[in-house]
Amino acid sequence: MWKDQVLEWFSAVGPFAILLSILFNTIISILAFMPSVFLTAANLAFFGFWWGTLISFLGESIGAVVSFWLYRKGIKKFAPDALMKNKWLIRLQETDGREAFLLVLALRLFPFAPSGLVTLAGATSRISLVGFAVASTVGKIPALMLEAFSVYQVLQWNTAGKVILALVAVGFIVLVLRGRLKK
Repeated sequence: MWKDQVLEWFSAVGPFAILLSILFNTIISILAFMPSVFLTAANLAFFGFWWGTLISFLGESIGAVVSFWLYRKGIKKFAPDALMKNKWLIRLQETDGREAFLLVLALRLFPFAPSGLVTLAGATSRISLVGFAVASTVGKIPALMLEAFSVYQVLQWNTAGKVILALVAVGFIVLVLRGRLKK
């Protein structure tokens, strides 16, 4: 449903579809709670596997940098004391240089780390915008390749796609059951 709507928009704007995709990825990054998998699916369906993956990568990288900048400005302006209440955010605020760079890189390499939280963690540290951009962008490569391959296989609806979808469904069921058993 979302993918189909995005595909319609891409068709409507023609040569500006790449810019529209990057804009959508930036908005998704800023919102922090929306998954980008539907946009990756639309990019792969519209542009093909390699171009779609590259456009998704560019969009996610640009979106992360814009989000980082906005989060950093917003936290300092609107909620400077909120960070002092969480021991992990206090620790992250104390990181800088190489330690902050490696932290962002490591979190980006983990494909299931929530992107918005990684960006927030970077924004609360003393890492520079350039350091964050490099660590975040390099770290996104393996995670996005895994996402693009998985989404592409599901879109092709071949054996690998069915297995991936089945594993995701089983993982979701396990998470739901765990949550209910804990209550």
